[in-house]
Amino acid sequence: MTDTLATVTRVLVGDVPGRPSDEIIRRALREHSFLPEDRRREPTPEIARAVRWLEGASLPLTALEETKHARAALEALALCLDGKPAATSTYRRKRAVFHHALEYAVELEELSANPLHKVKFRKAKVSGEIDRRSVVSPRQARELLTAVTYVGRSRGPMLAAMFACMYFGGLRPAEAAGLRQKDCQLPEKGWGLLTLEKTRPQSNRRFTDSGQAHDERGLKHRDVKHTRTVPVPPELVAILRDHIAAFGVGEDGRLFRTRTGGVISGSAYAKVWQEAWTPPLLPTRSPLPWRAGRTTSGTLPSRFGSTRACTPRKRPRERDTAWT
Repeated sequence: MTDTLATVTRVLVGDVPGRPSDEIIRRALREHSFLPEDRRREPTPEIARAVRWLEGASLPLTALEETKHARAALEALALCLDGKPAATSTYRRKRAVFHHALEYAVELEELSANPLHKVKFRKAKVSGEIDRRSVVSPRQARELLTAVTYVGRSRGPMLAAMFACMYFGGLRPAEAAGLRQKDCQLPEKGWGLLTLEKTRPQSNRRFTDSGQAHDERGLKHRDVKHTRTVPVPPELVAILRDHIAAFGVGEDGRLFRTRTGGVISGSAYAKVWQEAWTPPLLPTRSPLPWRAGRTTSGTLPSRFGSTRACTPRKRPRERDTAWT
């Protein structure tokens, strides 16, 4: 939300002398103006000057009733920070945030109507088709999961099962981070079942209710008490059973955690994933993103399982071969 509002605020200003750079304006909004007062730090002189300039240059909210200002805000949302066009999904998400904020202004009678309804501005639709050349194959995924176990003394082995959940079960990173032992039905043979209930998404602690980076929340786009059941193939069942036998669970029952029992940060498992892949294994289309496991979980071989489990610390075969 703060990212969206910072983007539109910097274009909804008048031509006032002394304008700071866009980067400084963005920092001033996200690090000071948009924070609750009890979480604001003492601003640096540079940020303080930017805040004062914004207070004097910002247009009144009613200025958005002029179509040119509403269009300027939407055009800003359609661009990345480097000026390149943003992805359609990114634009739609940010537009939705801006739309909800203006709806709240209408509710408070600060605006007579939502000004976005008058603007005919649309980005090109996307087909949703996946480029098969950039999708990891089941063989490649298993080799990558094995490669993860070679990263560090314990970091990789402890996270291999987490990445396996993303690939074989289609779990979001936050869902995997919140997975508990009581959520798992892992029989010795056959398919298992994961009942997802809690997630641990990562946010800037300055914007969370608890002041922590990982608030415990319900599932994305669902009511707090709703759950989602995920059938998992025997291969993932074996991986999770081995993980619990080797590393146990945390005090709260979570399977994946730091050595001190905390929540694993996104930067930590992203670094492990980046260290796991090697250039000869990469698709020729583009470098493999760290969320590729969940991206490819809908392929038939992974959805319907496999009889071969990923064995940790087993050296991958054909590590020097090209992706096929």
